[in-house]
Amino acid sequence: MIDLDRLDFGKGGGVVTVVAQDAVTGAVLMVAQADRDALERTLATGEMHYRSRTRGLWHKGATSGNVQRVVALIADCDGDSVLARVRPAGPACHTGATTCFGAAPADVLGALDATIAARAAAPAVAGSYTARLLGDRNLRLKKLGEEAVELATACMDGDRARAAEESADLLYHALVALRAVGGSLADVRAVLDARAARSPSA
Repeated sequence: MIDLDRLDFGKGGGVVTVVAQDAVTGAVLMVAQADRDALERTLATGEMHYRSRTRGLWHKGATSGNVQRVVALIADCDGDSVLARVRPAGPACHTGATTCFGAAPADVLGALDATIAARAAAPAVAGSYTARLLGDRNLRLKKLGEEAVELATACMDGDRARAAEESADLLYHALVALRAVGGSLADVRAVLDARAARSPSA
């Protein structure tokens, strides 16, 4: 996941800066520091540990239950900071806010994908259209086709507003169809990242 030997703890007096990011929504949750011990504990447990000036070694969520489960730890180019992509079990901020940065811009696609995942995990939610789609293959594929045709028609008509609405509908139905075969938005992002990496630089 990360090679701790390549991190430069000395530059920061024994610690590196850690930026915690929600792996689903992309929201930046908090910024903290970690020494080698904290990151070793993080790797061993799968949950974020930090080094605080006042608390010392700090297991995030140990008392509140708002743990941060690690998805990936990525060092920056200088090795003196780390991006921690996590799945938070609750608010990151001590104020009870989701992030320490207030109303940070939301990744609406990430939030939508998280909602679809929740419906897949609990399909008995009363009146859930998403759960109905997930449980009915024929309906799911029929709606996917219908939304694609409606988008094409709106584009053919040059109707910008309707094309935007139909694009939103198609994205939703595409994410539901992807979830039904075990995929997620993260898979799409991985494909796009790989394609971008292969593209010639501008």
